[in-house]
Amino acid sequence: EVHWFPRHISELDLIANRTLDAGTDLEADHPGFHDEEYRGRRAKLAELALNHRTLNECIPRTKYTVEEVETWGLVWDTMDGLWEKYACKEYKTSVNLLKKHCNYNRNTIPQIGEISSFLQLQTNFRLRPVAGLISSRDFLNGLAFRTFFCTQYIRHPSMPLYTPEPDICHELLGHVPMFVDRDFCDFSQEIGLASLGASDEDVLKLARCYWHSVEFGLCRGEDGTHKAYGAGLLSSFGELEYSCKERSQDEPYGTGEDGMPLRPVIKPWDPAVAAAQDFPITTYQPVYFLAESLQDAKLKMRKYCEDLPRPFFALYNAQTETVHIDRPVRRARGIPGDAE
Repeated sequence: EVHWFPRHISELDLIANRTLDAGTDLEADHPGFHDEEYRGRRAKLAELALNHRTLNECIPRTKYTVEEVETWGLVWDTMDGLWEKYACKEYKTSVNLLKKHCNYNRNTIPQIGEISSFLQLQTNFRLRPVAGLISSRDFLNGLAFRTFFCTQYIRHPSMPLYTPEPDICHELLGHVPMFVDRDFCDFSQEIGLASLGASDEDVLKLARCYWHSVEFGLCRGEDGTHKAYGAGLLSSFGELEYSCKERSQDEPYGTGEDGMPLRPVIKPWDPAVAAAQDFPITTYQPVYFLAESLQDAKLKMRKYCEDLPRPFFALYNAQTETVHIDRPVRRARGIPGDAE
């Protein structure tokens, strides 16, 4: 008897709408909390996501407003030079492909339907609209099917370089380019497959591994410097430089007047260590994990997942988009309402 998990890609529809915040329930300190027009826009985009079905349905085009495109352009302009300096080579190669095939540029917010179709051709990954944040278990379960749950709303224009939650800038500028790289996609799917039917304790370990890699991971560049492959870094101008810039050996650790660490601790990528490493959500990370390459990150993650005490071994069949397991189990806990 294990936690419920999807067996076919169509069953992702049973968990995609189990949002933690409905996409519109903004906290009082959110920049858009008092903006009724912004809240209404968020609600409309959330409704489109809630009504979407994974199979046999195209992702509808979103008509973004002039103000939303201006916010996108400002984020793009701020990050552009930093990507050239600090992004890993796979990211930069992928962005060039997205510029060519998916209309990636500063003047237009790309359509996630077009991006999803391109990713399916490149790496058999896809995007699936979601209304807001979902649980770690549900999110990781999607990765098992090479599916990334993607928000469509954009941050509030009053603070274009800050967002308290994932938005379209974070998704398309941070995550999507890495899904053009097959090693990275395989790495992400390894975490997803290990999450199927896993205990709450192991899901927490896998979520920490995801955070310290897919969100905030570093790898070694060809010149030996640190490069970013994590989406949280590649969509944050301040933290990208903070995590990657070269420092002298004499530069102290400790904490500055603003309460932030003066420099981060860089640890070698080891999923077992990352799985035990807590992390802050609203500040820069005090610890980053450095892989020798994306291939190195993938192989070490695969070995870690193989060693987890899993209730079964799961294998994904890309032709049927089905997960096969090596023993009979009963998906009895945490069953989605529509599956009962």
